[in-house]
Amino acid sequence: MTHYISPERLTIEHVGTILREKATLVLSEESKRRIERCRKYLDDKISTCREPVYGINTGFGSLCNISINSDDLAQLQKNLVMSHACGLGERVPAPVVRLMLLLKIQSLSYGNSGVQLATVQRLVDFFNADILPVVYTQGSLGASGDLAPLANLSLPILGLGEVEYEGKVRPAAEVLAEKGMEPLSLMSKEGLALLNGTQFMSSYGVWCLLQARRLAEQADEIAAMSLDAFDGRIEPFGPEVNEVRHHRGQIEVAAHMRALLKGSSLIARPKEHVQDPYSFRCIPQVHGAVRDTLEYVWSVLEDEINSPTDNPTVFPDEDIIVSAGNFHGEPIAMPMDFLAVALTELSSISERRTYKLIAGTRGLPSFLVARPGLNSGFMIPQYAAASVVNQSKGLCWPTSCDTIPSSQGQEDHVSMGANAATKLLRVVDNTRRVLAIELMNAAQALEFRRPAKSSSRVEELYEEYRKVVPFIVDDTVMYPHIAASVEFLAQC
Repeated sequence: MTHYISPERLTIEHVGTILREKATLVLSEESKRRIERCRKYLDDKISTCREPVYGINTGFGSLCNISINSDDLAQLQKNLVMSHACGLGERVPAPVVRLMLLLKIQSLSYGNSGVQLATVQRLVDFFNADILPVVYTQGSLGASGDLAPLANLSLPILGLGEVEYEGKVRPAAEVLAEKGMEPLSLMSKEGLALLNGTQFMSSYGVWCLLQARRLAEQADEIAAMSLDAFDGRIEPFGPEVNEVRHHRGQIEVAAHMRALLKGSSLIARPKEHVQDPYSFRCIPQVHGAVRDTLEYVWSVLEDEINSPTDNPTVFPDEDIIVSAGNFHGEPIAMPMDFLAVALTELSSISERRTYKLIAGTRGLPSFLVARPGLNSGFMIPQYAAASVVNQSKGLCWPTSCDTIPSSQGQEDHVSMGANAATKLLRVVDNTRRVLAIELMNAAQALEFRRPAKSSSRVEELYEEYRKVVPFIVDDTVMYPHIAASVEFLAQC
């Protein structure tokens, strides 16, 4: 598959396809024209302009009032990349690094950044050859762009830093030599263009969104199995009661649940109980609110990845170079915090359904084993789920509420969006773990309803799941089954 980098809108769905299909990137002729035109304009401007232009012939941050001699402009940009490469903590996962390369290429391709064509092409070459710079999760304030992680991302094009190539971490200079690539010399403004921008935050955000959308679907599917195994009622999912409240996500989830349970003999049989607990009865309201949040964050992140977010921004047609704040992460920091809250709620209600399934009510045995007492059964998986939910709740403290001034007060308000992004991925992973434990319990509980059957769609999920996790008769070591359940959801 070939993907042409162009000014056309890049959708998050297509980003997912690019990653999944391992697409080859090619710069379109229009993107090349824009990049080269902006670079020529900037060169001409520097040669004729006697006024200081931030980051082009001045220092950075609070050093913006110090003018730099024209002979030192290239060294200024190299110094910027080297000095700002202060990443620390764990390494950024490989798929997110690939996204960082893709989204940085996209951002630079609009012709508002003043970079050389060779610089963008080198990033394209890295992506296509799967040469992944070693980037770290900590160090960005999410305001002057993602300075530290983007500096680590940019070091290898200068022949500095490290890359992961063919499964090994190696010095970038060594891999460049092996591939016949010369280290690049940056021109004026290029280091700033590479380091300013929100590609660390937005890459995490996009990666999390792609997983979160599937988790929202899986949450409905697992909840349908739990509802049937719990001998729940279908009435709360009817169209009338959900449409009267108007929320789109609620209406969609109710319709999805009706479709998932269509044809189930369990859901259709007479019920002795008048109503179900909230964790079952309010699935449309809670799962629906998660969906609505997901769609909002999706729209915000999609706008972000289709924007040049470095500084200053260059407008050749208008003869304007503007030093402003498009690198500031606030527009995506708050939505990512919001999505962490939503996904935590998805795991919270899931854990409550698990708790009900093991409670020994509605004809199900205590802890979902035939001989409780001798066997603890599914007692402790619920503990584990509760522990994970608690951790996610702690991660829901909004980092976008905080700011710590930097650069001698010149950068006096920051978004902390990078921390919102990295903790969001932890919440995504936690949510999958909790849903996996619910699926373990729902499948186990469903066995105790035999010979009655659920719907064809629920039974299909059950059969696929049983290929990797068995019915538990007597106590056994549980953590491999939990791990297999998590992997099942990650792969399906």
